[in-house]
This record gives sequence, C-alpha cells and structure tokens, in this order.
Amino acid sequence: MSDPFASTDASPFDISLAFADVEPGENQRWTTWPAVTPSERGPEPRPSWVVTSAGALDTELGILKTGKEADVFLIERAVPDDPSQRTLLAAKRYRTSQHRTFHRSSIYTEGRRTRRSRDARATEKKSLYGREVAAAEWSFAEFEALCRAWELGAPVPYPVQVNGTEVLMEFVGTGSVAAPRLAQVRGDRDELTDLFRQVVDLMHVFAAAGFAHGDLSPYNLLVHEGRVRVIDLPQIVDVIANPQGFDLLHRDCVNVCDWFARHRVEADAEALFAELVAVSFE
Repeated sequence: MSDPFASTDASPFDISLAFADVEPGENQRWTTWPAVTPSERGPEPRPSWVVTSAGALDTELGILKTGKEADVFLIERAVPDDPSQRTLLAAKRYRTSQHRTFHRSSIYTEGRRTRRSRDARATEKKSLYGREVAAAEWSFAEFEALCRAWELGAPVPYPVQVNGTEVLMEFVGTGSVAAPRLAQVRGDRDELTDLFRQVVDLMHVFAAAGFAHGDLSPYNLLVHEGRVRVIDLPQIVDVIANPQGFDLLHRDCVNVCDWFARHRVEADAEALFAELVAVSFE
C-alpha cells in the first residue's frame, strides 16, 4: 500500500492530525525530511531503504564517535507500526567554532566561496551568527562532497540529507555496531593487499574528478564485509583551485602507504602520488 505521508510537502499540522495518538518520546523527534529542500536531499535514484515518510520518527540510539569538529550519533528513522519503513542512519553534527578544536580549516577552504556575502562578512567578524554559519558551511561542504562522490561511484555512505549543522547519512555497520576503521583491521597480507587496492581505486576516482580527500588516513576508512568506505569529507579539496591541493594529495598518499607498508603490503607513496597527479591532469 502506498504511504499517504510520503509527500515532501507535508506540514507538522498534517502530521499531528495523522498521528494524533503519537507523540515523540525521550530522545525522539519527528523526521526532519519534510523540513529540508530538494537540494538538501541525497541524489536520485535514492536507495530503497531511505525513509521519506513525513510520519516517521527519528530516535537517537547513542553516540558512535566524538571528534575534533563534530560528533556522530546513531539514529533510527522509522514509521510507527510499519516495520517496512525503518532504517538506521549516522547523524554527524558539527559544533560551532567556539566548541570545536579543529584549527586547520583555512588550509582546506582556500579556493572555496561562501554561499552569501552576508555570511562571509559574519564569518570574518566571528559573531555568534558567523560561528553558526561557519559550522553549517562544514556540514554543507561534507554533504555536497558525499553527493558528488556518490554520483562518481566512489565508495562513500549514501548522503540522505543535510539540515543546518547536521548531516544524515547511511549507517555502515552490522546491526547497530559500526564497521571498524581500517586502523582496527588485522587481516592477513592478501586481505590487506586487496584493501590497499580498493583505497588506491577510490583515490583514482577522486583524482580523476580533480580533487583529493585532504585528510585521508586509516582512521577515516571503514571496512565493512571486505569493502572499503571512505568517510569524513568536509575538507575535500580541489587540487587545482586550492594552492595547497597537491601538498594535501601527497599527504594522503603518504598516510595511506605508510600504514599499509607497516603491515607488510607493498606500497610506494611517491609512485602513487605521481599516478594521481597524472590522472588529475587528464
């Protein structure tokens, strides 16, 4: 049966009428899907597991990761009494500049444009509004990078939506247990060699599109069912537009190759860097 509440223009009033006997409980909220614009939703065609019903509830199940500039929470988005419309999401929430310890943002933002001149002025003045704008700029940068990477076929979590300083994306894991980071993986040489090949492939996809991750390491590469997924993309850089683009690309190569070399996988950072530079100019 079709979902009468799947319309993207459903209002909170519509929801309250349809679910008069349902109230969000502790650690719950109504889905934020209807509150965002089409440009703030993930690329189409969307995976079948994405819940777009305005009658869904978001339930916060716990924290997955704390970071320097953001925290990641586990969210269940589900329509009450409809098991077919239930999914787990990762909610990455950026802090304002006064509450985060990420101090290298200017390295990555060279060559980028702020959305509006008013926002740019507020950011420069470091007003309260400016700090909020800066946090939202990072969330939108990550969402846009995820969308572009997904459309290129790179192995990233599907970006569901962005809303202010929160990015909702596909949860990568088994049950409610998040997939391990590459740094936690203890495979044999053949397994690690295959993972290295996958990482090189994704770096080639990025380079062919003219950009680099900018902060790639074994800590933002997930391994799930033998496949690599890359996360943490807010600092992604255009290697041509950013004056430090190739330096950041080189650092990505060194970080990745050094880790694999320590685990007995043949990995040459300089050779990989030369490959990626050539690809980025094709």
